[in-house]
Amino acid sequence: MRTELEYLREIERLAHRVGAAASAEGRVRLDEDPEDATPLQRRLNALARVLHHYHFEGDGCLEEGRATVPLFGAAVLRPGGTEDYAGACARFGVEARPEGWALWHTWGESELKVTMVVSAVDTTEGLFQNWSHGREADPVAPLPSQVALVHLGWAGPMTLSPRGARRLGVNGLPLS
Repeated sequence: MRTELEYLREIERLAHRVGAAASAEGRVRLDEDPEDATPLQRRLNALARVLHHYHFEGDGCLEEGRATVPLFGAAVLRPGGTEDYAGACARFGVEARPEGWALWHTWGESELKVTMVVSAVDTTEGLFQNWSHGREADPVAPLPSQVALVHLGWAGPMTLSPRGARRLGVNGLPLS
């Protein structure tokens, strides 16, 4: 039996998929409804606007002209987390910061797997908010000052993005 929260999340997930499918067919407008829109189109547009995504710093909506970074997954390392923070920082070769660090698991040229250690912790938490609802979201490319280092390979813990879950074939399945 589902809990009420699980039920609401499933409805939200399905509503998001309806909006995404309608958008892929060119039936959804996120700006104003056209004058000739049918009542169904108006409702679909309203649904898509609400479900588009949770906005966060670095989501690309305000940073015009900056490319996004397609992520396979991400993690946040911070003091008091489940892992030894100082030890994790030492393994990555970065200084411990009170705000913590974000790990962005992505690809370089020729599909080379890399882990970017970035200071964009708030952006990463915004990603997690979207991903937890099944929404595709990628951050804008970090500024050079936000990148502490780029590590060859995927290192450290990882929460899969919806893209990562699909590529592994575990979309919708719990991971252990």
